[in-house]
Amino acid sequence: MKKTAFLLVLTTFLSACEVQPEPEGGIRFKFKFDASQERLNNIGQPAGIPAGNAAQSPEFRKMSVHYIELAPNAFTQLGDGAILYKAAETNKGGDNAIDFDKAVLGGQDEVFLELKLSDLPPGTYEWVRASVAYQNYDVLFNINKIPVLGDLKQQRGTIASFVGFNTYISSVTPRERTLAVNDDKRQGFWAFETNLSGAYSAYNNLSSGEAPAGATTVVNPLFSTSEIPPGSCVVTGKFATPLVITGEEDGDLTITLSFSVNNSFEWKDDNGNQQLDFYADGQTPNEKIVDMGLRGLIPSWTK
Repeated sequence: MKKTAFLLVLTTFLSACEVQPEPEGGIRFKFKFDASQERLNNIGQPAGIPAGNAAQSPEFRKMSVHYIELAPNAFTQLGDGAILYKAAETNKGGDNAIDFDKAVLGGQDEVFLELKLSDLPPGTYEWVRASVAYQNYDVLFNINKIPVLGDLKQQRGTIASFVGFNTYISSVTPRERTLAVNDDKRQGFWAFETNLSGAYSAYNNLSSGEAPAGATTVVNPLFSTSEIPPGSCVVTGKFATPLVITGEEDGDLTITLSFSVNNSFEWKDDNGNQQLDFYADGQTPNEKIVDMGLRGLIPSWTK
């Protein structure tokens, strides 16, 4: 009995003396959606709203990205930086596409992705590339010429916006109603669900459409030194202070991706009233959505 007790004490002592591994730091990614952030064009220059169009700053609910890369400098080609994340892809629709069924969604200030800090190689990083895949947000609209009722002004609706290079969508639910798709959809596909309340809720519906090919704004200030493929949505932004990784960090790192939603939802303003107009008379054409691209990226980091 004494021998057994001694061995137990010895084992406990030796276990306590073992060197415990140092806790490993992590990387947390967050989204920010900023309507006051500068509105940029495809090459990162300030941009107004084209004549004949109108736009509004949508109220974001959720978003997903397909790809995140940190680039050391302006001459780092796409894919040559530190690729930290790539979302699931599939060939279920025939072509290679983002798998929307496996999308990781995040809202304002939510941690949507966590990685090990060791996944980021030592080095100095000046730029972030984030390929936006899906956006879900609320917009204001008018629904006009409703039989018996007339017009309903400044109503709220929810848009599911797909801006990735190609996305396989089995179904999508912008808010409460579900649209079955079961196919690949190229950049610019959208589904729109009205959110009328009270006595008007019976008129709620779910519709879908596509923005013109090539019309989606994708901000890339490095267009002259590091191109991105046509039809992709790789939004590029620069850290105010370069991120330096030595490989000896043991704390956590938070990277916030602040996207400009400053008038990022744009349509053809047929009647010049600066409001999005849909019609319920079955004859008058709805105003057409032309651009759902985010208008810039300002990444930041904190340790």
